[in-house]
Amino acid sequence: MTSTPTNRTTAERDIESLFHPYTNPIRHQEIGPLVISHGKGVRVFDDTGKDYIEGLAGLWCTALGWGEERLVTAATEQMRKLPFYHLFGHKSHDPAIDLGERLLAMAPVPMARAFLTGSGSEANDTALKMIRYRANAMGQPNKKKVIARDRAYHGVTIATASLTGLAVNHRSFDLPDPAVLRAACPHYYRGGRPGETEEAFSTRLAEELEAMILAEGPDTVAAFFAEPVMGAGGVVVPPADYFPKIQAVLDKYDILLVADEVICGFGRTGKMFGSETFGMRPDIMTVAKGLSSGYLPISGLLINERVLAPIVAEAGKIGTFGHGYTYGGHPVSAAVAVETLKIYAERDILSHVAKVAPVLQDGLRGFANHPMVGEVRGIGLIGAVELVADKETKTPFDPAWGVGAALVARAQGHGLILRAMGDSVAFSPPLIITADEISEMLYRFALALADTAAWVAERR
Repeated sequence: MTSTPTNRTTAERDIESLFHPYTNPIRHQEIGPLVISHGKGVRVFDDTGKDYIEGLAGLWCTALGWGEERLVTAATEQMRKLPFYHLFGHKSHDPAIDLGERLLAMAPVPMARAFLTGSGSEANDTALKMIRYRANAMGQPNKKKVIARDRAYHGVTIATASLTGLAVNHRSFDLPDPAVLRAACPHYYRGGRPGETEEAFSTRLAEELEAMILAEGPDTVAAFFAEPVMGAGGVVVPPADYFPKIQAVLDKYDILLVADEVICGFGRTGKMFGSETFGMRPDIMTVAKGLSSGYLPISGLLINERVLAPIVAEAGKIGTFGHGYTYGGHPVSAAVAVETLKIYAERDILSHVAKVAPVLQDGLRGFANHPMVGEVRGIGLIGAVELVADKETKTPFDPAWGVGAALVARAQGHGLILRAMGDSVAFSPPLIITADEISEMLYRFALALADTAAWVAERR
């Protein structure tokens, strides 16, 4: 007989009721969850009252931190006024319209329309469907292959997990789809050849991309998906001149560029969008996470006239555009997103990021001489520390050791929540973080690194 909730601990109730994403279910049965009860500013608190600096802004998303009352008010007021409506069949509502107008006005390149969805995966899935729809509309039924990069992350639907270039998202799911071509990851530390400059590395990757396109046939390749900074793949910052060189190849063969701004959008890289930071000229941009500071689920994509016009013509012939989500542009989520964008502008979030980003980047680079640190990389308020077994040879640790995960566990013990992607440990704190809070975050990380180094020494 199952006991009632009052007779069980919170952890026991979790273990017996939930199946968690991105979690080892066997291990979870043994250790249980960290139960977060509330948050304030850049900190969250567990059910015992212990505080943690949230060094990854939740999942790269809570840009304004916890406890932003203006977002609570926006949600509450909209919930009372119009708690739900949709955008199907010529229907609309003010929050969605306001959000669409604001996103188009903010876009770093001219965009024609916004299409609202519920998650980053949904936005990228929609982009892929639009690309196929457009190809059919233009009488190019063979031009549907898309290129994504090794270590990319674009979502977890069947389509977007195929775009994602991480083995854990493919194994036992019968993925990826063969229509997705795989280009090299632009990680200079791991991919650069001896004596090769960053610029030369970028040139080589662009040449390899062009060779792939020619081998496949330019009339079969429709689009190239890219995150400005690769997030879940290890916070890979592109090398010098990378995107301008890639853009030139795409332009040459009439291939669309899809900028996945799900992590980088809304100030993370120091500009409002990562496309601005790295000189990208996307035809499609997908956004999520920071769009509502993670307070409610919402995402979207912006498409330019080059993408829009054929789709409109085709949908007109068919009689409808047969795609959409019940909660796409949900009025409460849209109202919170609008208020979030207002706060970014009113508080000049970009100036704050410019002020405190050097504290994070310089502080992270202070770990570069540690014997276990192979590379420190980052820009704006996003960065990573890559752990290695041998600095000179860049030899990684045996994956079975789980060194990155071990460090993250030790950081949690010191009141710091981070995320390991293999042995790269990511930092992406709320954009509102102060210089003092960054210093405290790095101090807690230093304690965890020291603990991990001692643990590694014992194992050797």
